[in-house]
Amino acid sequence: MKILVLGAGLIGGPIAMDLAKDGEYEIISADISPEALNKLKGIPGISVRQADLGKEAVVRDLAMEADIVVNAVPGFMGYKTVETLIDCGKDTIDIAFFPEDMFGLDAKARAKDITVICDMGVAPGMSNVLLAYGASKLDTLEKGIIYVGGLPVIRTWPYEYKAVFSPIDVIEEYTRPARFIRDGKLVIKEALSDPELIDFSGVGTLEAFNSDGLRTLATTLTGDYIIEKTLRYPGHIEKMAVLRDTGFFSREPVSIGGTEIIPLDFTTKLLFPKWKLEKGEEDLTVMRIVAEGIKDGRRLSYTWDLLDRYDPVTGIHSMARTTGYAATMAVRMVASGLYSRKGVSAPEFIGRDAGLVSFMLEGLRRRGITYRETDGEGK
Repeated sequence: MKILVLGAGLIGGPIAMDLAKDGEYEIISADISPEALNKLKGIPGISVRQADLGKEAVVRDLAMEADIVVNAVPGFMGYKTVETLIDCGKDTIDIAFFPEDMFGLDAKARAKDITVICDMGVAPGMSNVLLAYGASKLDTLEKGIIYVGGLPVIRTWPYEYKAVFSPIDVIEEYTRPARFIRDGKLVIKEALSDPELIDFSGVGTLEAFNSDGLRTLATTLTGDYIIEKTLRYPGHIEKMAVLRDTGFFSREPVSIGGTEIIPLDFTTKLLFPKWKLEKGEEDLTVMRIVAEGIKDGRRLSYTWDLLDRYDPVTGIHSMARTTGYAATMAVRMVASGLYSRKGVSAPEFIGRDAGLVSFMLEGLRRRGITYRETDGEGK
């Protein structure tokens, strides 16, 4: 079986390497960057293709070589790329986290009789799987909360942050309005709102804020209160709010000395070098998922905690591990026939099946990623 991985960067590269270790697949890794591809050259089971994945014809040609495709391109390219892969009739696992509605492609995927799983990373991804699984064990979900963040271990002034995935997608967390469910109804507030401080074992105190990470859960899960909040080191919210509200994240052109520039382009030129996660620079991923509600008249709660760190042996960053290996387990699930639902699936569809949840969690555990579950009486 041939598996095509579109994108060979921070997450796409480890995806290709993890799948190649099985010895069961031929992996094709495609990227425009020779530097990214050079890291994969010579690894048994992986062949590389230098290609401009922003060109539809290029994606089509690559896809025709494969049985299953993993889409690990940046978010702004994601929807169109998945649409192209559907047109090619390819089962697809997507981690592009594009802003468009994934279900807009559902009819096309069903017509092609293929399986497409979008948002299959850590969050969105495993967060959806586990929250839906917790909800399935309750008669009524009263509260579903996801706290998640990817952070550098060493806090460096001024931002105390490094981008553990596509930096332009990080800025979306600060600008895209946050949707969540309150009293069973959809509520929309600006990103970075409702800050709170929370203590996490092994990490310390972090600040949480509203972001638009709930994604499909806002419509596929029923509950009184359902929300996702992003985690950063204390003080980060204020810095990002200042930049946003001053206009540094704006896409509207401004004139400077007779020359028009887009503020976001200027900001990214200055900001992204400071956010670059260097080789060997350690990061961590922290996440907490809480599902609380009623079962047989009793209030119960289910909590999953994740604290994952950079692997110094392999040199693979935590966000690449937690996101990438969730995707590779989904590939194996589709390749083996364990998951065969046709059309476009959100990760929470997996969470409705206890056997599939066990498959995902066990596969991640074997790769050193452990979700610690705590059950108990709800408050």
